[in-house]
Amino acid sequence: MMIFRAVAIFALVMGFSHVTDAHAQSVRIKDLVEVDGVRSNDLVGYGLVVGLNGTGDGLRNSPFTEEIMSNILERLGVNVTGEQLRPRNVAAVLVTGRLPAFARTGGQIDVTVSAIGDSKSLLGGTLIMTPLNAADGQIYAVAQGTVIAGGISAEGDAAKVVQGVPTAGVIPSGARVEREIEFDFSQLSSLRLALREPDFTTAARIEDVINRAVGRGAATMSDAGTVNVDLTKTGARSPARAVVAIENLSVEPERKARVVVDQRSGTIVMGSDVRISRVAVSQGNLTLRIEEAPLAIQPNPFSDGDTVVVPRTGAAIEEEPGIGLAVVPEGTSLSEVIAGLNALGVSPRDMIDILKSIKAAGALHADFVVM
Repeated sequence: MMIFRAVAIFALVMGFSHVTDAHAQSVRIKDLVEVDGVRSNDLVGYGLVVGLNGTGDGLRNSPFTEEIMSNILERLGVNVTGEQLRPRNVAAVLVTGRLPAFARTGGQIDVTVSAIGDSKSLLGGTLIMTPLNAADGQIYAVAQGTVIAGGISAEGDAAKVVQGVPTAGVIPSGARVEREIEFDFSQLSSLRLALREPDFTTAARIEDVINRAVGRGAATMSDAGTVNVDLTKTGARSPARAVVAIENLSVEPERKARVVVDQRSGTIVMGSDVRISRVAVSQGNLTLRIEEAPLAIQPNPFSDGDTVVVPRTGAAIEEEPGIGLAVVPEGTSLSEVIAGLNALGVSPRDMIDILKSIKAAGALHADFVVM
């Protein structure tokens, strides 16, 4: 059977009315920018989880687990030199965490524990004291505590069931800060505000709002992603007070037109400022099916005839419903196009294919993101 697909084109003209852009809502500056220097730092450590119910690492397949266990026991005064360790209640893990800005010695942070060997589950295990290092190699926190696994696993002789991820878990407030980041915020004379989504218009609006609120010339836009603030011109008693006066000011952000589609779920998300140039769209399927079913005809008994194969061919044409040639006027918004396609009964997945084609034709004026 051979299947041929072609595009069925027929005339259909859709009319769309023009709409005006919706004004963006005001957003606080603290939700649009990051203050340069005020950031968190990632931490990582290598440790051991004990107390597992026979779901730990197989030491034959994970020799690093035996090594770290021997080192811990040696530090505790237990001599295990030359001993053959084969427990199934320990697992080697990587411990990760994030040291927030202005974290002080004695503070507590959450950590994530993930198995790196062939352990089946960390459920019920306890993380032994694990130092956490930053990128500079220094120890900034020490983690220890009971692991709360993110799943469960059960198995029998002939069946096994797993829900979630039992080989990873968290320890809330499981690490204590032992070293502070050397950063004296109170001595700053200027600040740099870094926009999370760089845009010249948004940066200019942030500059204008700050200058109107705290003092003329206090803020200066450097580029699309940076606004410099001279703290000496804000009149604030300290840099922290200046940030308080700035971060709660409201600005209307300006963003690029963007269309985001999820092919798996058929979800389409777009902004109100997406526009389409004049374009003609046609969508539909024409299916031609050809089936060969030859028939063999046998001669009569006791005759000298030969077997003859008679060809038998079946052909059919099927046309699936779709839209014909749709003419979209100049400057039509994408939301109007989607509304028109929905009125015609076009499925979300077909709609995504149509949007891809419009973008490829250069008529869709927006960033097109496919997930």
